Amino acid sequence: MSAREEVLARLRAARDAGAPREALPPVPRTYRRTGAHAPGSPAVLDLLAERIEDYRARVLRVGTDGEVAAAVARCLAEAGSARLVVPADLPAPWRAGFGGRSVLEDSAQAPASVEQLDGVDTVVTAGAVAIAETGTVVLASGAPGQGRRALSLVPDHHVCVVRGEDVVASVPEGLARLDPAAPLTFVSGPSATSDIELDRVEGVHGPRRLDVVLVG
Repeated sequence: MSAREEVLARLRAARDAGAPREALPPVPRTYRRTGAHAPGSPAVLDLLAERIEDYRARVLRVGTDGEVAAAVARCLAEAGSARLVVPADLPAPWRAGFGGRSVLEDSAQAPASVEQLDGVDTVVTAGAVAIAETGTVVLASGAPGQGRRALSLVPDHHVCVVRGEDVVASVPEGLARLDPAAPLTFVSGPSATSDIELDRVEGVHGPRRLDVVLVG
């Protein structure tokens, strides 16, 4: 037996030794699956806005989908954004807030390069689910209006539009709405980290600035 064959034989033996002898028992799911308030209720929306702002992000509340474009325009103007990247399937009415800015569209057929993403100021996306208790917005890669994960990680400013009906109270409620096989990005405020002396640095692992446009 060669050394290679011996190593592979030992790996197979270790694998087989650790394999379960019988089917694994079911995992108990007795934890609370519903929040104290219904998805999209005023209490849930208020809690989400409060928690997001605790993370040093900003929430702009609008009443209807028709007001999203004006809120997006305000975010872009205040951030001084001139170059944008958006998923190719971002809803057309939201684009009215882009004005005359340069817009790079990203799709599976024509993905933007890292260099192109690094050259834009802001990304505008939708959100799949928002969780009020944790102040978290979840993006599902490839879902309508959300694009690839890279879109929300490279640009320095993220404007995310969340509809009220997609806001739930608890984490289990949020996870129940998501496809666990899809690449998911959980966003709880701007990207931030601290060194051993607790000096906060923002924008290291993602956008330095986060604006959430909450519809409802």
